[in-house]
Amino acid sequence: MLSPKRVKYRKRQKGRLKGISSRGNKVSFGEYGLKAVTGARISARQIEAARRAITRHIKRGGKLWIRIFPDYPVTKKPAETRMGSGKGNPEYWVAIVKPGRVMFEISGIPEETVKEAFRLASHKLPVKTVIVKKEII
Repeated sequence: MLSPKRVKYRKRQKGRLKGISSRGNKVSFGEYGLKAVTGARISARQIEAARRAITRHIKRGGKLWIRIFPDYPVTKKPAETRMGSGKGNPEYWVAIVKPGRVMFEISGIPEETVKEAFRLASHKLPVKTVIVKKEII
């Protein structure tokens, strides 16, 4: 699973998920992209599950790019712990995804196969998605 090798601070504040994605909102590497329509925090496990769904369907053909990385720690306090006594320990990592972010890109595969692969992957993710094509200028 994806996680950063090291971070400057172990624990981070939760923050808010507002606005639309200004970065990573265009298909840059592949021919087709899976774009988020809603915002959410996507865990490393969900990214891995979506990646597996895509690679299994395309049968290791073409090329796949993962455009999101889980670099945000989520902390959790142990079960049956009283309130107070500080913040819990980091449990897992998430990627903050805003609406408009291209999460996966793919190339070298027919369009029908891409649509089915991205449909399978979208069921693994907590965001509503849409399939986008590369804009040729």
